[in-house]
Amino acid sequence: MAKLFIPGPIDVSKETFCAMSQPMIGHRGSEFEALYASTQPMLKELGGTVRPFFLSTSSAWGVMEASLKNLCAKKVLTLCCGAFSDKWFSVAKSMGLQADKVQVEWGEAISPEAVRAKLAEGGFDLVTLIHNETSTGVMNDVAGIAKVVKSFPGVLLVVDAVSSFSAVPLEMDKLGIDVLLAGVQKALALPPGLTIFACSQAALERAEGMPNRGYYFDFIEFAKNAEKNNTPSTPAISLIFGLQHIMGVIAAEGAAKRYARHAANNALIHEWGKRHGFKNFAPEGNQSVSLTCFHTPAGFDQAAFIKTLKSRHGFVINGGYGKIKGLTFRISNMGNETAATMKELIDAMDDVLG
Repeated sequence: MAKLFIPGPIDVSKETFCAMSQPMIGHRGSEFEALYASTQPMLKELGGTVRPFFLSTSSAWGVMEASLKNLCAKKVLTLCCGAFSDKWFSVAKSMGLQADKVQVEWGEAISPEAVRAKLAEGGFDLVTLIHNETSTGVMNDVAGIAKVVKSFPGVLLVVDAVSSFSAVPLEMDKLGIDVLLAGVQKALALPPGLTIFACSQAALERAEGMPNRGYYFDFIEFAKNAEKNNTPSTPAISLIFGLQHIMGVIAAEGAAKRYARHAANNALIHEWGKRHGFKNFAPEGNQSVSLTCFHTPAGFDQAAFIKTLKSRHGFVINGGYGKIKGLTFRISNMGNETAATMKELIDAMDDVLG
């Protein structure tokens, strides 16, 4: 099987699969409650919060849509700079919500001052931000944007950290983030199907007053069940065994060393790109630490490069996403990758380039 260096899902270790293959347990008993509880300390450290992390059997989009349903009573401001942040706006509109956006070109970052100017127009009670826009390799200034949002009373902030959680430090409580969410198939290096998310007290109070929340993605149901170390509905137990394993791996490595490893691996790919004249699609100062998005140079046969890399060396990278598919290509350094495994990829790419 080919090894994935795409932006997600990423490579899953044999040890993680082994942890996931433990005998099944019931989800309404002490064994599951202990399993759930075991994931919490490291999740809280990675998220920079004392709030519990809820475990949702869904893709991240389930919780992203749920954030709109649970928290938007007036009007949502979506911060759009790529495929996934743009989609959050279209999802809000499809739900019949009042929505507006700060829109920048793909490959640009969201300016905190642009957020301030838009919120100053009034009427908003929710802001959505994708911290690390996976389609473009842009990492937005979450601290700067959070500071602006928190200066407007009654406006809550939802942050998608899908491809940044555990790759860089996050400080939910310090920054005043109201919902922090991440899918596990990115830097946490698990198979898809589970989303972790934490809610501030203000978010839960807003949700409690919202009508028509439904059941499956009701934040209040998640909070009630989390008090008992459980979930509202039948969870993906095998994935949670995997999450328990990954939390142990991260605890053993140490969060600071994990962040440093991601930064060092990312720098290796940046250096490789510069050596071959590939320009980073994201601007200096807002470049992702978990993946790199490169411009495809004129005349460069990207499709052949990607195909040969897979057939000759068994490595898979991605040929761009959405409207910049073919115009860019993306390389992940997330999860379990080391300097040694990144060098294997780099040597393979050098060989293909000749």
